[in-house]
Amino acid sequence: MILHTTDNAVSWITLNRPEAMNAVTWDQRERVIALLADASADPAVRAVVITATGKGFCAGADLRGAPATGERVAGDVARTIRRGAQRLIAAVLDCEKPVIAAVNGTAAGIGAHLAFACDLVLAAEQAKFIQVFVRRGLVPDGGGAYLLPRLVGPQRAKELMFFGDSLPAADAERLGLVNRVVPADELEKTAREWAERLAAGPTRAIAMTKQLVNASLESDRATAFAAEAAAQEINMTTADANEGVASFVARRSPSYEGR
Repeated sequence: MILHTTDNAVSWITLNRPEAMNAVTWDQRERVIALLADASADPAVRAVVITATGKGFCAGADLRGAPATGERVAGDVARTIRRGAQRLIAAVLDCEKPVIAAVNGTAAGIGAHLAFACDLVLAAEQAKFIQVFVRRGLVPDGGGAYLLPRLVGPQRAKELMFFGDSLPAADAERLGLVNRVVPADELEKTAREWAERLAAGPTRAIAMTKQLVNASLESDRATAFAAEAAAQEINMTTADANEGVASFVARRSPSYEGR
C-alpha cells in the first residue's frame, strides 16, 4: 500500500490505495513514519517526495485497519490521536531532509495536513484541499489547528475549518498553502526537478534552515537569533560549507555531497 523507491538521492514515498482515494491506514501511516525516519538517518537520501496514485492524494484517515481495542475509556481518543495522526505530521516536520508534497488530487482531513506539513507543496490543477472535520462534527486533528494559522493566519484558518468547503488548488496557491500549481501531466516532472535540485544542494545547511524556520514560529527574536548563530557555527564545520566558500573564491560552481 506504500510504494517506495530511491532515485538520484530522492526518496519517493507513494500512497497506493487508489480505490480508497488513498485514505491512510494504520499500517500505511507506520510505514510512512518509518521511511521518513530512514531518510533522516541515511546520508544517501537528500530529499523526499510524498505523492499518491490515482485521483486522490489522501482522503483522510482510514481507521478500519487500526488494532482492535476493547471498550473505550476516557483518554483513549487523545492517546490514539497522539500515537497516530500527530506522529505522522511530526515525522514530516522533523524529517532532516526537505520534504516535497506532490498533491495529485483531493487532500482531505489528515491528508490535507500531511501536505501542509511538507516543506514545499506542488499541486496538480485538479487538486483540492478540504477541512472535512466540521462536516463530521469533529475538531480538526493531526496538527490542523497548529499548521493552518501559521500558514494563512487565524482568520483564514477559521474560515477553512468552520465551513469545511472544498478549496481548489488555484485558491490554495493564492492563500499561500501551495507553492505552485501545475498541469496534472507535469506534476511528477516538476516534483522530480525540485527534489533533485534540493538533493544536489548542501543537505545539512538545508536541514538546519528547515529547523530554524519551523522553530522561529514559536520563538522570540533573541531565541531565534541565538539559534541562527549556533546553527551557522555547526554548519561551518561541514564539508559542504567549506566547498561553498571555496567554490565562491575560485569562481566555480559548487559540488555538494550532503556532508
